[in-house]
Amino acid sequence: MKFCTPWLTGLICALLSPLAPAQHRHASALPTPVLKALRQAQVPPHSMSVLVVPLPSGPGDASRPRLAHRDLEPVNPASVMKLFTTYAGLQLLGPDFTWRNRVYVDGPVQAGVLQGNLIVRGSGDPKLVVERLQDLMAQIMTQGVREVRGNIVLDRSVFDVTARQESFDDEPLRPYNASPDGLLLNFKSVIYTFTPDPASGRALVRSEPPLAGLAVPADVPLRSGPCQDWRSELRADFSQTLQTRFAGSYPASCGERAWPVAYPDPDDYAPRVFQALWQQAGGKLTGQTVYGTSPAKATLLLEARSLPLAEVVADINKFSNNVMAQQLFLTLSSDLGAPGRFEASRLRVSQWWRTQFPGQTEPVLDNGSGLSRSERSTARSLSALLQKASQSEEAQAFRNSLSVAGVDGTTARLKDRQPHAAAIGRAWLKTGSLRDVASIAGYVQGDSGHLYTLVAVLNHANAQQARPALDALLEWTVRDNGPVSASRK
Repeated sequence: MKFCTPWLTGLICALLSPLAPAQHRHASALPTPVLKALRQAQVPPHSMSVLVVPLPSGPGDASRPRLAHRDLEPVNPASVMKLFTTYAGLQLLGPDFTWRNRVYVDGPVQAGVLQGNLIVRGSGDPKLVVERLQDLMAQIMTQGVREVRGNIVLDRSVFDVTARQESFDDEPLRPYNASPDGLLLNFKSVIYTFTPDPASGRALVRSEPPLAGLAVPADVPLRSGPCQDWRSELRADFSQTLQTRFAGSYPASCGERAWPVAYPDPDDYAPRVFQALWQQAGGKLTGQTVYGTSPAKATLLLEARSLPLAEVVADINKFSNNVMAQQLFLTLSSDLGAPGRFEASRLRVSQWWRTQFPGQTEPVLDNGSGLSRSERSTARSLSALLQKASQSEEAQAFRNSLSVAGVDGTTARLKDRQPHAAAIGRAWLKTGSLRDVASIAGYVQGDSGHLYTLVAVLNHANAQQARPALDALLEWTVRDNGPVSASRK
């Protein structure tokens, strides 16, 4: 600042400068309800980073924080890191961006018979789920291919990634541990659905999608009693890739429940799913379903586009889908023409950040999903992203991607915890959760009508027990009791 001449003391300059750290001191003390919740969870205040800032009322308006606490400390926000990936994706690719899955043939087609291979080249599409795969099968048949006298070749070379050898959290069968893939089918997961049939004393078992060669029990015994840890009571054994076993029973009181499980052999998943769906659609196959690459002389049969990015981003943020976030992150480099790699995507996001947010502390990204112990950001940087996004052309798509407090997505349970919370329907948030991490970030509408960006991150062994502190902060933000002013303390 020009008025901070050398003859002024550092203290005076700090007090005068609106950007100096000292300007936050008026708003550094955490609200009493937040402190109370932290004490109950045995989490010290220095384990929490918070920044609450009004959205600017117009161009050039630089709003002072309503609350700032350790907002310059690098912390691990867990899945809140998805905000960097999704906003960068919306800006760099555009809300209408689509992934293009292509199908090729390398031989002639006569009377419905392909004399050669059918090649399916993945694009990194994050949501190539069962319904869209079935539609793809129908499109192939519409193009005149009903029998393949060769192989079905699955090409996933659009990404160059090495699958993680170990699960992130020693839970390898949780769907969020699925690894990214250039041809990601149905998140590499199987959904087991259990439906009680009291007349037979059994619970019927269905699995989706179909996998060629996979044997699943048709039913399991029903039992009486409360619906508690029903998954454990089933005593499931998923260790055999082609044989699912349930040695236990299912509580009738649970009603119908679904259990998504990551397939234990991820590389074996896509070939089995594709083959099963092809045969289910009435297609014939002489050869096998294998991985490979598209021959240079193959002929394009059809192109099937994905859902638009704006819809994909909504799934990523509302439901905190890790593998979809990683697919988008890798696409940021594959979109440049080379196979998508994490290191290349990190470089592109870094360049984007430095251009769009000069002077702001750069976030540390790993895989773009927040499912990482190395990803870092300050509350200040997250707030800067939220502030900028609110003024951008992508503002609507970005905000629509966030979970509405007490209504949908990962914050829907706020209504269960606090049925009369003022924040219900008035906050658009991304949540984060890891062992030792609990966080929220997004937009909040106060009683005054003011809109705020809110970022709060807990890094502590008792972070999950301290989630009531995040609820309390959210409620405090809503209850702003009138217009925001620089004198607010």
